[in-house]
Amino acid sequence: MGEGRQRPGGRPESVGGVRVALGVVSGVVAIALAAVLVDRFVLGAEWWQVRHTVTAEPVTPQRDVGPPPGPLTVSWERTTRIHHGSVAGYDGLAHAVAQGQVVTASGSGLEVHDARTGADRWSYRRSGWTLLGWAATRSRLLGYFERDGDRGERLVIAFDALSGGLLWQREGPRPAAVSRTTLRWPAGSGVLLTTDDERRTLFGVSAVTGNRVWRLPLPRGCRLFEGSSRPSDGREDLAALALDCAGKARHSRLLAVEPGAGTVAWDRPLGSKESPEVSMLDGVTLVSDGTALRAFDADGGQFGVWKGAGVCGDTMCPAVLRSGRLLVVYHPDGAKRGETRMEAVRVPSGKLEWGRGTPAYAALAEAGGQVFALRPRLSGRLLPAGVDIVDPGGGDATSAPAPISVNLDLPGPRPWLAAAGGLLYAAVPQAAPRPDGSARLVALRGGLAGGGPAELGGVPAADWPDACSLLAEPDLVAARVDGHTAEPRRASAGPVRLPRPVSCRYEPPEKDGDPGDREGEEPEGEGTESPDPAGSSPADPGGSAGPGEDGEGQEDAGVERTVGGFTVSVRWVGRTEHVASQLLDALQATQAKARKRRDIGADEAYEIGPAAGMIALRVGRYVVVVEADRPPGVAARLARSVAHRLHHPS
Repeated sequence: MGEGRQRPGGRPESVGGVRVALGVVSGVVAIALAAVLVDRFVLGAEWWQVRHTVTAEPVTPQRDVGPPPGPLTVSWERTTRIHHGSVAGYDGLAHAVAQGQVVTASGSGLEVHDARTGADRWSYRRSGWTLLGWAATRSRLLGYFERDGDRGERLVIAFDALSGGLLWQREGPRPAAVSRTTLRWPAGSGVLLTTDDERRTLFGVSAVTGNRVWRLPLPRGCRLFEGSSRPSDGREDLAALALDCAGKARHSRLLAVEPGAGTVAWDRPLGSKESPEVSMLDGVTLVSDGTALRAFDADGGQFGVWKGAGVCGDTMCPAVLRSGRLLVVYHPDGAKRGETRMEAVRVPSGKLEWGRGTPAYAALAEAGGQVFALRPRLSGRLLPAGVDIVDPGGGDATSAPAPISVNLDLPGPRPWLAAAGGLLYAAVPQAAPRPDGSARLVALRGGLAGGGPAELGGVPAADWPDACSLLAEPDLVAARVDGHTAEPRRASAGPVRLPRPVSCRYEPPEKDGDPGDREGEEPEGEGTESPDPAGSSPADPGGSAGPGEDGEGQEDAGVERTVGGFTVSVRWVGRTEHVASQLLDALQATQAKARKRRDIGADEAYEIGPAAGMIALRVGRYVVVVEADRPPGVAARLARSVAHRLHHPS
């Protein structure tokens, strides 16, 4: 009988093969186990993913009062960059003021600051994850995170609102609805509202333990809207959610739920099949569905309706509730483009107490019996934003400049306003840091009155120079525009009429400038905002232009170029050089294309826009903008002359 083949060393070949196979299997198992361990204890480990800071410092509650009427100055400020996660459209960024703290929620996480000083209190960020929702109820602050690239991996984390201490975290819960605009997730009475993957059932989850406490099926044929701008809102005792309901005619509904009990408070049909914008005040629910703005009282009774497809524009109408009055700002149906009106309606009777034309307020806030309104411009020809203090009883308003610039054409967060502790908090979008931009949060307090009117920031009206005097005849001859005709334009700030022209438009002999720039004198009415190129110029991230890049070399080489119309505008006179510098910086930060120019001869200067057609400069307390139609480079030459005249007034 034959024997099996032997390997060197006397081992049978079959035994060696088994051992090799076992070794291969063991290696594969080891690799798989290592991958699992790496994923769980390295890639999924908290120690390197999470940046979490907490605080033991007490916080001082704030009184329900805003700043007094008059000039405003910056108390503190913060800038939060826009976070572009893997989920398209969820680039929102929001702020809230409560319990002496300011909460900033963005895709990158949560940041909490002392509301009085702006000092850091606590924060939470998670690498590889995006914050897509946040909620606040009682003493809890909660964040909803999704892993980048895998929406199936969801995480809800609960924090102590004051210290930032982590209380619990759960995998899997899905918010009932999250606003893309504010990232706000409805919660109240210590309960979070969640849903299933089909969005046909509501669940209540305890903010204390993270356990489910109730279940509520939605009406037959209805499901929650998802991915909308603002499909829900809530307060401690009530949450309102928009429903997409099927049937003979698809339509939307508004469902109001008591979070603590998990019961339906009321249910109302809406006039459109689109996802509505929902906003809740203390006792009032507002809904804009593309056909009308509707106001419901605490029991679901409709007491106000403002009809029109564009009544709120692209966002929810600004509104506040004060002393039983709902103050709402809207665009009347059929009115002229840009016309805006504020009305005060008694709750719950719906009686109209007063109404008046107003500027297009971007945000409202109330505190201490006063209503604060943020207007994108103090005046159409002036640079700063404005803050009006509105009397809720009759609508009378006083105005003051705010040391910020508002560009509503920028993508990202919408302007926001709140008041507490004698401060006014404003958040506005910025193009800087480029390319993605940010939101600038500013805490404003009452400033020094100065010797002039509050509407001018305390600067005497006599301090404003004549815009037509900033270029002398030799300057015009040197720029080959001595044949141009000067057209002065004046401006008002509230009831204050500036005594000299704030803008000077120079037209060539054959009126071939842009007809759209040939405006007459600014209307006296406070509700009119004239177009302003500096508020909507496109921009080039990271671009720069130095001497020779603005077209000057071409003309010097003998190429004849016709100079079109141009404008010189005194956009602001600051009480101090620092105030003027702050405002110029705020302007350039709202422009997508802004480059610093060091060859103008001013204290500071920026080139704004894709071409070299606009120069914004500061000399001392004066902020001036020079705009030229053509050719490239003429704006820079004229700006140098303006800077020289301001440095050396005759």
